[in-house]
Amino acid sequence: MAWNEPGPGGKEPWGQRKKTQGPPDLDQILKNLQERARGLFGGKGRGGGGEGGANKVSGFGAGLIAVVAVILWLASGFYIVNEGQRGVVLQFGAKTEITDAGLHWRWPFPFETVEKVNVSQVSTIEIGYRKSDKTGGTSKVPKEALMLTQDENILDIEFAVQYKIKDAADYLFNVRDIQNTLMSATESAVREVVGKSDLDFIITEGRDQVGQNTRALLQEIMDRYKSGIQIVTVQMQKALPPEEVKAAFDDAVKAREDEQRLKNEAEAFANDMIPRARGNAARMLQEAEGYKASVIARAEGDAKRFSQIVAEYAKAPGVTRDRLYIETMERVFSNTTKILVDQKAGNNILYLPLDKLVSQGATRTAGPVNTLQPLPEPDSTAPAGGRDRARDSQRTRGAP
Repeated sequence: MAWNEPGPGGKEPWGQRKKTQGPPDLDQILKNLQERARGLFGGKGRGGGGEGGANKVSGFGAGLIAVVAVILWLASGFYIVNEGQRGVVLQFGAKTEITDAGLHWRWPFPFETVEKVNVSQVSTIEIGYRKSDKTGGTSKVPKEALMLTQDENILDIEFAVQYKIKDAADYLFNVRDIQNTLMSATESAVREVVGKSDLDFIITEGRDQVGQNTRALLQEIMDRYKSGIQIVTVQMQKALPPEEVKAAFDDAVKAREDEQRLKNEAEAFANDMIPRARGNAARMLQEAEGYKASVIARAEGDAKRFSQIVAEYAKAPGVTRDRLYIETMERVFSNTTKILVDQKAGNNILYLPLDKLVSQGATRTAGPVNTLQPLPEPDSTAPAGGRDRARDSQRTRGAP
């Protein structure tokens, strides 16, 4: 007998009766479901007509409950991402999408889940010290704080690093323990930067520069790890020598401060004196220029006057000579209060009223005055020749 030929009694070759080919009966399926539902809720088997109506009502309630359960299950897929957060949707543990703030829907558990990550919060880690939440104080961590500088000095440093999350997916999946990883990377970056700097530079003007270099190096390390972390700031809280040599370093720092103070005072003094000296120099130059112009003008005037005198002297030599002699004696006697005249011959006394000459010289601006006073009559007993000799000797002595 072939495998596809019917057996005796219209049965299959394997002893089963051949069923009618065709799709399953939907009513039969519903009845089977109702039977099972009645069995679950304590119902009975098939009975009379009244029992059949009750079975229909019970089946409708079970279906309604199932529909409500499905709706509630689907509704559990809605979720809200708050402002400043990112939602990472995971399908069986694998990332499918990243959602922004707002209302979203994903397939309910167990198909998909959502991890919410705060990307706006700025967190802080400490290197070299730890803050106490209870007391508000700090405690040192020497194994992190003590570092070696380029000039082989030991330095006690404390750093505070502020960071936030820039990529939620990288933050969740690429690094297992982000806190310890960041602390280790920060300590490594700080030691590298401090090891390339001198002690004086770090504790004086290089504090900001050390922080900036550490931040750049730390960001490079975290990007290499694909950690999804953004370094906001790296601040040096304290940079001091160890306690054993702190007094000596304090003296050195004070000396540098005094040096800077004296330098500032010297610069201030220079800024005050240099403009003043330049002003005095400019004033002296102007005075010199004025004096130069005055001397030149006076010399030119004297030269012109001399030329005029020469012309007049050529016309009347005697009169001009006497006039020059008189003017010269006037200038000499105006500043003299006592004059001794040596008479070589005779007993004649030359009388000059100097007090009147001085007063007349002071009032010269009021008008022309006669500076020569008439001499008293000579003694009749004196010979005439003596008077002539006296006049000639005075002219010779006072002539220019």
